[in-house]
Amino acid sequence: MHLLGQLDFLPGLAVLAGASLAAGAVNSFAGGGTILTFPVLGAILPESPSRLVTANATSTIGLWPGAATAAWAYRGERGDLPGWARWLVVPSVLGAAAGTLLVLALPPSWFDALVPWLILLAAVTFAMQPQLARLSASAPGRDAPAAERPATATPARIAAACGLQFLVGVYGGYFGAGIGILMLAVLAMLGLGDIHRLNGVKNVLGTVVNGVAAALFAAGSLAGWHAVSWPHAAVMAGAAVLGSLGASHLARRMPAGVVRRLVALIGFALAAYYFLR
Repeated sequence: MHLLGQLDFLPGLAVLAGASLAAGAVNSFAGGGTILTFPVLGAILPESPSRLVTANATSTIGLWPGAATAAWAYRGERGDLPGWARWLVVPSVLGAAAGTLLVLALPPSWFDALVPWLILLAAVTFAMQPQLARLSASAPGRDAPAAERPATATPARIAAACGLQFLVGVYGGYFGAGIGILMLAVLAMLGLGDIHRLNGVKNVLGTVVNGVAAALFAAGSLAGWHAVSWPHAAVMAGAAVLGSLGASHLARRMPAGVVRRLVALIGFALAAYYFLR
């Protein structure tokens, strides 16, 4: 009986490793990898009243090393960022902490009706950013070369971006599928540069959000508030790092316009998935 249980366990780990490899790749340049790993974990984890919370916590912890790897891989794209961009870390930390704590207080179904609209809005905003930028005097109307990237933004725009990033952090700490698309839409409004530069900033903020959530989930598991499946998280971590390294290397060598269209396409696909689910 024990051997049969192992045979059932190992194929599940193989499927999870494949999903995590793809999730690490998608997260490195767009976001939405949770949509691949969360359903797999929900299917292979043992039945329990808190299985979805365990799947959420395990997925967050398992994918975090891939997010950190992507942030490191894109380090060269973050040169000469304006100083105010660092302020986005603060709402990311606060929002992620609030969202993670909400996991223990609110049922996941509360976000079910809102998620597809959030992701669709982010995808539309990001896809139309070049057209929207033409209406703004503070950002270029295309993927701009370094010399044309704006170095400053108005205080009102920065405050709005921090507020939006806090909400993105709350959602990221609570569940987070499509968080990368949401962050790219916020960053695009600030005119920080082309898609590669946006990804460099997005990956750092995503690492911060997921890191706060992962730390709180790990602490909650050790305190006995909920469970984390550490063997599954370990398998996910290794696969996500490999996927993130490969995709980061490829995406940074693709034309910015191609990556932009690919990111928007992934956003629309994520929204369609949640509308149809």
